Amino acid sequence: MTKWILDNWKNRYDDIQVVFANTGQENEETLEFVDRCDEKFGFNVTWVESVVDPELGKGTTHRVVDFFTADREGQVFESVIQKYGIPNSSFPHCTRELKLKPITSFCRSIGWKSGTYDTAIGIRVDEIDRMSAKKDEYRFLYPLVSEVPMTKPDVNTWWRNQEFRLELKGYEGNCKWCWKKTLRKHYTLAKQSLSIYDFPMEMEDKYPTAGRGEGPRVFFRSNRDTRDVLLGSLGDFEEFHDDSTIYNSELDAPGGTCTEQCDAFSNDSDLEQVGF
Repeated sequence: MTKWILDNWKNRYDDIQVVFANTGQENEETLEFVDRCDEKFGFNVTWVESVVDPELGKGTTHRVVDFFTADREGQVFESVIQKYGIPNSSFPHCTRELKLKPITSFCRSIGWKSGTYDTAIGIRVDEIDRMSAKKDEYRFLYPLVSEVPMTKPDVNTWWRNQEFRLELKGYEGNCKWCWKKTLRKHYTLAKQSLSIYDFPMEMEDKYPTAGRGEGPRVFFRSNRDTRDVLLGSLGDFEEFHDDSTIYNSELDAPGGTCTEQCDAFSNDSDLEQVGF
């Protein structure tokens, strides 16, 4: 989508900004992919990270980093947890604080006020149900729906013709251990690479009662903590793979993907909070 916009809309806009928000818990392959796209296609990507003010009532801003200085240890994510608590299905603030707020903060820093610019979102035509009902009000554009309709197979075909692509399996996702993944995906990932769960376990140990809300919080669905996930990965289950057709209500629900509503501009409540 980004390449298509830069190739086709240069005369439509005086300025096009490409922004990537790093959470500190992205897979390294994701960071390498963004950097390589920048180098190959001339995106001129601005890398941003959250800057969280611990004082209540003070909003999250941003800092500009790059491929080499981007956080890979989770300090950015931890600063959000310290103030707002552990994110989960009841407190889904991670996308808001780690992506939406630093991106909008950056836009304001270059003089782009809310309501004065368009935002392009990479939802495909086969994901049309994910488009915002307030897209006109928010000035959201969906080029892969309205301008050059693309399905997931279309996107995969395009990338197969390129010199490189994102070297991740679909179930791995960009975030190493995103709590939105199904249990089967978590068990599979833990079995393949136990260390990716070091960070969420440490956060649950350090900040069980941080943020608002009663009682200790944990990351994963059905009130499971990281140790529950790791224990489950030791059991007898069929590992997930990208063309899996297996399904049961415990391991594969809700949803089938960790990308549901993960994009920074999908939640109207979050958008209203930042005054979009």
